[in-house]
This record gives sequence, structure tokens and C-alpha cells, in this order.
Amino acid sequence: MMEEFISDNLFENIEASEANFKLAEYDNCTFKNCNFQNYDLRNFKFIDCQFDACNLSSVKIHNTSFQSIEFTNCKILGAHFDQCNDFGLSINFKTCILDQSVFYGMQLNKTNFVNCKLIEVDFTECNLKESNFNQSDLSGAVFENCDLQKVDFRNAENFNIDPEINKIRAAKFSNNDLAGLLMKHQIKVEY
Repeated sequence: MMEEFISDNLFENIEASEANFKLAEYDNCTFKNCNFQNYDLRNFKFIDCQFDACNLSSVKIHNTSFQSIEFTNCKILGAHFDQCNDFGLSINFKTCILDQSVFYGMQLNKTNFVNCKLIEVDFTECNLKESNFNQSDLSGAVFENCDLQKVDFRNAENFNIDPEINKIRAAKFSNNDLAGLLMKHQIKVEY
């Protein structure tokens, strides 16, 4: 049970470890230029919140609720989103660095990863149906046994997706990125 309910607040330039940021349910709050690096956010609940220019690298988010959350210009290295509470989960990312983060087995349909760095991110067994990776760098990202139907990969770069082990029906790709679908076969596509 949450001890406190906090609504409609702006948290700006907070160093979570110094501010003794408390376990609570945060509703319609904005976090701007806050540092949550290595912070323990286990069992916190965030609903209709925005994180802008925050550092959430290596944050502990076991059983954390993220419902209707927007991350913009955030640094979120090595986060284990697969440990979040999946009830009502709804997250979107714009211009974020999510390198080495884990989304293993998650239901992420219609999720936006726009203009993000997703280097070595694990999407194994994810449902990403109708998601958007526009202008994102997917170097070393793992897509295995994923539902990628109707996903927009146009203008995404450096992805390596095996169509034999992923569902890619009606996914969108740019002509110049088709090599990312053929890498397994060592086929060279020249333009």
C-alpha cells in the first residue's frame, strides 16, 4: 500500500538520493532535470507523468508502475523494464538513451521509441506490434521471437532482425535499410 499520494507537482533539479525521495503514488507530475541514477524506485507508482531530461540509469524498478508515462531527453542506461509492474503499463520515449536496457517479454504494442539510442537493448519475446522506432539507433539490439507486426522501422538504423524468428507482417522499412533483414544470410545489398 502506498503511504502517500502526490498529484500535480513539478519536481525540478532533484538529486533523488539526497532528497530522500519517498515511496508514493505520483499522479500527473513532471520530473525535470532530476537524477535518479542507481536509485531504488521499487514499488513506486507513476501515473500520467512526464520525465524530461532526467537520469534514470541503473535505476531499480522492480514492481514499479509506469502508466501513461512520457520520457523525453532522458538517459536510462541498463534499466530492467521487464521487472516493472505490467498492469496498465504504458511508456513512450523520445530522444532518450536506453542503451543496455532490458524489455524482455514485455507487452509494448504501440510504444514510441522516437529518435532514441537503443544500443544492445534486449527486446526478446516482446510484443511490439504497431510500435515506432523512427530515427532510432538499434545497434546490437536483440529481436528474437518478437511480434513486430506493423512496426515502423522507417528511418531506424543499424537493426538486425531475422524474419524467420520474428513476426514482421506489415512492418515498415526503408529501402536503404533492407540489409538489416538479410544480415543473417550475409547478403550484401548495394545502393
